[in-house]
Amino acid sequence: MRIFVYIAYKGTHFHGWQIQENAVSVQKAITDALCLLLRDNTMSIVGSGRTDTGVHAKEQVFHTDVPDSTQLDKLKYQLNGILPESVVVGKIIQVHSEAHARFDATSRSYEYHLLTDKSPFGRDENYYYPIALNFEAMNKAASLLLGTHDFQSFSKVKTEVNNFICTIGRAEWQVLEGKAIFHISANRFLRGMVRAIVGTLLLVGEGKILSQEVTEIIDKRSRSEAGRAVPAQGLYLCRVEYPESIIKLHE
Repeated sequence: MRIFVYIAYKGTHFHGWQIQENAVSVQKAITDALCLLLRDNTMSIVGSGRTDTGVHAKEQVFHTDVPDSTQLDKLKYQLNGILPESVVVGKIIQVHSEAHARFDATSRSYEYHLLTDKSPFGRDENYYYPIALNFEAMNKAASLLLGTHDFQSFSKVKTEVNNFICTIGRAEWQVLEGKAIFHISANRFLRGMVRAIVGTLLLVGEGKILSQEVTEIIDKRSRSEAGRAVPAQGLYLCRVEYPESIIKLHE
């Protein structure tokens, strides 16, 4: 039986999602827990995507195969009982046998959390930025990201992908008391893309570049044209969407 497992995690003390040698990862913690509970050392999981060291997730999804006799509510309870406190299973659902957490995803959404007022709380989950920002100009610049473009300027160099084309459906700043949140949704994201976009928008907010220069940065397709990548601790994977057709609603 193939299942999708929806989880949330605080990434502060993990070296990202992906299993790697001599490092603590979210994928490794979950795989070890499943192997223990199901008494099967061959268990493996496939995530909807990777998150880097220090990046958080409000909603990450992975798929795995479990025995048909597995009680999903019980499995959720058992996983939450043995996983680290920084990893929480939200729900587990049965899906079609060929459903794929990564390749079947139609949209992903991220948030970047920026503290504009100094606070003794939340430094692991937000990026404190004490410089005054023009969020009106930043939202004008963010609107230029919408649509389908080549986003090579915002991708880490030496990224092994067939192309840099992404379609962004939402890109906007929400200003709150003492903080601001950047919301972005797209059909796919390149490595380091959100953090590079935020770093570029901060340059707009400081008045170092004009809003319309974001279009020029996109057109030049060079990482050196965009702003620096902001720190990982402010970034959250927030939602992964799938076609309803892959979910087994009726058995």
